[in-house]
Order: sequence, then structure tokens, then C-alpha cells
Amino acid sequence: MNTLRNKVQLIGNLGVDPEIKKLNGDKVLAKMSLATSDTYVKANGEKVTDTQWHNLIAWGKTAEIAEKYLSKGQRIAVEGKLINRSYEDKKGVKRYVTEILVNEFLMLSPKTEATAKK
Repeated sequence: MNTLRNKVQLIGNLGVDPEIKKLNGDKVLAKMSLATSDTYVKANGEKVTDTQWHNLIAWGKTAEIAEKYLSKGQRIAVEGKLINRSYEDKKGVKRYVTEILVNEFLMLSPKTEATAKK
């Protein structure tokens, strides 16, 4: 049960192509956003879709695979953990960010030529 203490599993669509950063020459970071949607019906019968956006980050080999195979709009499943951090913006205002550190992902969209990057 210890591995369940901070575990996130989501299925959704990528909002952007992975943004890749190379740090210190050998570390690779991928940043992406994932949209998940829930649909429900209000008491008056109106159908409502609620979309939530999640910030994803991946390091190392996972980031390299994301760079090669993932693209905007693709449906994926991700497994990872929540990371909370803060930073000061250019104006000195403290900002808080919640991200999902991706351990692994699974591509759910059908494979097309557009999906595989060269």
C-alpha cells in the first residue's frame, strides 16, 4: 500500500506537443499538458462537459520517448505522482504549481504516420 500514497492515473488528450529542455547537457525534461473531461447532467436536464487541465513533466528516458512519439491531441494514459512546488515570478510574486511527475505513459490513439515523429 505504500506505493499508493501518492499515485495519479489519468486518461486524456495532450494539449500541446511535448516541450523538451536539455539541462546540464545530459538531463532531459519534457513538459506537457493533459486535458481530462467529465460529462454530467444537471437537474434541469442540461448536459455539461467539465474539462480539467493537468501539467505533466517527465525526465530522462520517459522524456525522450515522449519527445519522439507524443503529439498534440493524442489520447494517452499516464501514471505518476503529484508534485507541488513554488517559485517567484519576474515581479517577485510567489506562484504555486501542481504537476504530475510521469513515471510511464501509454499511447491510446491509433498509430498514424503523424503520430510517429522522425
